Amino acid sequence: MKKLTTYDIEKHYSEDDQLAPVRRSKAARILQRAKDKEIPEIMGLPIIKTFDGAPITCWSHDIERQALQQLGKISRLPIIHSRGIAVMPDIHPGVGSCVGTVLPMKGALVPSAVGLDAGCGMVAVKLDLKSHQLPDNLRKLRFAIEAAIPVGTGGIHDNIADNDAWNSLEPIYKVITDKHPQIFKKTAALQLGTLGSGNHFIEICLDEQESVWVMIHSGSRGAGGLIGQHFINLAQREAAKNGFNLEDKGLSWLPEGTDGFVDYTTSLLWAQEYAKENRKVMMKLALAAIRDVIGKNIKIIGKAINCHHNYAVKENHFGEDLWITRKGAIRAGAGELGIIPGSMGAQSFIVRGKGAAHAYCSSSHGAGRIMSRKAARESFTTADLRKQTAGVECRKDRDVIDEIPSAYKNISRVMAEQKDLVEIIHTLKQVVCVKGS
Repeated sequence: MKKLTTYDIEKHYSEDDQLAPVRRSKAARILQRAKDKEIPEIMGLPIIKTFDGAPITCWSHDIERQALQQLGKISRLPIIHSRGIAVMPDIHPGVGSCVGTVLPMKGALVPSAVGLDAGCGMVAVKLDLKSHQLPDNLRKLRFAIEAAIPVGTGGIHDNIADNDAWNSLEPIYKVITDKHPQIFKKTAALQLGTLGSGNHFIEICLDEQESVWVMIHSGSRGAGGLIGQHFINLAQREAAKNGFNLEDKGLSWLPEGTDGFVDYTTSLLWAQEYAKENRKVMMKLALAAIRDVIGKNIKIIGKAINCHHNYAVKENHFGEDLWITRKGAIRAGAGELGIIPGSMGAQSFIVRGKGAAHAYCSSSHGAGRIMSRKAARESFTTADLRKQTAGVECRKDRDVIDEIPSAYKNISRVMAEQKDLVEIIHTLKQVVCVKGS
C-alpha cells in the first residue's frame, strides 16, 4: 500500500476552469481522500478513480491533461467493465478515445475506440542476411521499395497486386457494401499492398547480431477508413435516437444484438483481415525489391510476426467474455510475440508478452506522439530532421517533418514503464525507412 506519489488529480484538474464546478468539487474530494488514505497499487502503478468512473490503471507517469480528461469520460461509460481501463505508456489524446487504451466492454462496442484505421498494425520478418551483405548505397534499396509499393493517401497499384488475397476478401466485402453502399471504396482491390500515409512505414533494420529484418506498419487503407467513419456516425445517430446521455458524442456505442452492432462487427473484422493481408502483400513486394537490388535469393528465418494495434476482439478475462478494444496497443499474452516500433531514427523492439491479467494481456504499440503534426511542422526544420535521422536512409524533406523523432515519446522510457507487460527479445535499428507521408 503506497500513497499516490506520481501524477495526481490535483495536477491535472484542480486549476482547470473548463471543468464544471461540480466536477472540480468531486475532484477535490477524491484528491483529499487520496491524501488522507493509502490507496492500492498494482505492480507499483496507481489505480485512479476519476469522478466516480471505473478504475484506470496506468503504465505511464506522463499523461497530458487532455488525455486524462478523455480517460475520465471513457471511465464513466456504463458499458465499461467494472475492472476498468488499462492505459499504456504511449498514451496520448485521440479522436473520441485516447490512443494507448485497452477498453473492456460488456454488451457493446464504441467504434471510436478502434478508430478509422481498423486493423492498423505491424509485420516483421528476419532474413538470412547480415548487414555486410547489404549494398553500400542504401538509397537504391529505398528507391526500389518505393517503386514497388505505392505510398501516400491515394496510392494504388495499376493492377491487383495479389489476386488470391483479394479473392479471399471480396465476397464478404460485397455483402457489407451491398447493405452499406456508403462504405464502398472503388479502389479497395487496388489499394491492397499499399502503404498509406502518416506514420506508416517500411523499414530495413538490423538487430544485435547484425541480422537484417524487414518491418512494415500499415492498416486497412481507404476501405477501413470509410468503415470506421460510417459506424462512428451510425453510433452517434443511434445514441441520439435512444436518448443516451453522453459527455462526448464521439464515445457513442452500438449495443450488442442490434443490427448496427452486427453490421459493424462484420465490417470491422473484415477490415482487420484486409489490413493483415495488406501487410502480407507489401512484405512480398518489399522482399522481391530487396532481392532485385542485392542480386541474391533471400529467405525468411522463422515465422513472420503480424499483429494489429487498432482493433477489437472478443476475449475472456477474469472469467467473463468481453469485447476488448486496443487502440494503440498490441495483445501481449503469455509467450506471444509482438512488435513495438520507435520513431524514425529510434530503436524498435520485438517482444514476448507476459500475459499481464490487469492489462488484459496488452502492451503499448509504439512510442506515442507528444506533439501534433501541425506543431511538429512549426517547431522543426529540415536541418533538425537530418540531424535526428542521421545514419538512416530516408526522406528528409519538409513533407515528413511531422514524423521527426522529437514529435514522439522516448521509446526507451516507454519500454521501461511496461517491463511487467513484455520481455524484449530483439532490439532493432533501422538503416532504411520508407515513409507514407
